[in-house]
Amino acid sequence: MSQNYTDVLIIGAGPAGLATAYALKQLGVEYCVIERGKQVGYAWTQTYDSLTLHTGKHFSHLPGMKFSSSTPLFPSKSNLLDYLSSYVETFKLNIETDCNVTRVTHNNNRWKVDTSRDQKRAKFLVVATGIISNPFVPAFDGQEKFSGRIIHSAAYRSPKEYKGKRVLVIGIGNSAAEITVELAQNNGIDVTIAVRSGANVVPLRLFGVPIQYHSVLVQKLPRSVRDMMVSVMEKFTKALKGPPVLPKPSYSVLDRQPVIGYKVVNEIRNGRINLRGGIKEFTNGGVVYEDGAAEDFDEVILATGYRSALGIFAGNISLDERGFARREGIVSYDHPHLYFVGHNYSTIGGLRNIYHDSQLAARLIGERNAALRA
Repeated sequence: MSQNYTDVLIIGAGPAGLATAYALKQLGVEYCVIERGKQVGYAWTQTYDSLTLHTGKHFSHLPGMKFSSSTPLFPSKSNLLDYLSSYVETFKLNIETDCNVTRVTHNNNRWKVDTSRDQKRAKFLVVATGIISNPFVPAFDGQEKFSGRIIHSAAYRSPKEYKGKRVLVIGIGNSAAEITVELAQNNGIDVTIAVRSGANVVPLRLFGVPIQYHSVLVQKLPRSVRDMMVSVMEKFTKALKGPPVLPKPSYSVLDRQPVIGYKVVNEIRNGRINLRGGIKEFTNGGVVYEDGAAEDFDEVILATGYRSALGIFAGNISLDERGFARREGIVSYDHPHLYFVGHNYSTIGGLRNIYHDSQLAARLIGERNAALRA
């Protein structure tokens, strides 16, 4: 295989890229994976120290290799990174690290990918960059006045540097919940979470079984049946835990990933986390909320989510309203030889979707590659 040409070029050596590489190799399709960092799973190395998957190991592994029996039910960040390294070594995957993509173009039925090393060419392109590498940082009125520090949750590592500080976390996804709880459980940190639109909260386990496993089991049932099951779970939770602490959003738990686990609502109930509404503006010392109340803070953490890392296309592919590439499942609307793995998120878990999507991508690519050669 030429160093600069391959049938399939995969951008990103995280779980999505490695799973797709494995599936292509099993089919005998020529491929290469390029990774911007110095190791596989680089984006995961940049996450906070205490990160632990809220999806169970039985539905979080990649095709061809399960987590070891000694791995906890909910793998830690280090468990996952060790697993990814072992995956590459076990299957001898073709990975080129420290190779950052700067631009992607398409002409003459070939993909041209400019990188920090050279230009690479391929018939098929798989984007497996995920979203962790592209934090979404919204602009707030007056934030330039704020005398404290504002960071995205992507830059948060541990509570150590927040001792004795007044900390505001803005947002209410799983990262927001986990970081806020970790701060609250360390003495000497005054923690507030600002929630504008609310969130659905589900238990980490239901009847002792990870909630994700229930989602996998019922995913093929009719929507009406699943809606009924969600309603029953919500009534059960209310009876067990009392009325919801967080505002209820306009969307169902089936339509967008919920906050998994009750730790954040428990800490709000016991007073270790202060709950506030949306932010109107920043001041020199803190923020003004939408209800007009003002509060001072030393640190602000924006747990405002991520967007697809698609700047490399320089606007040459169409995006949906959430900033993801417009596609039919995993295939781009714009180019039949462009695939996205690791961009589907649902209640069954991102890693579980990767397990299926990587094999689908490999099969479709294999079929189309064979047709081109016929």
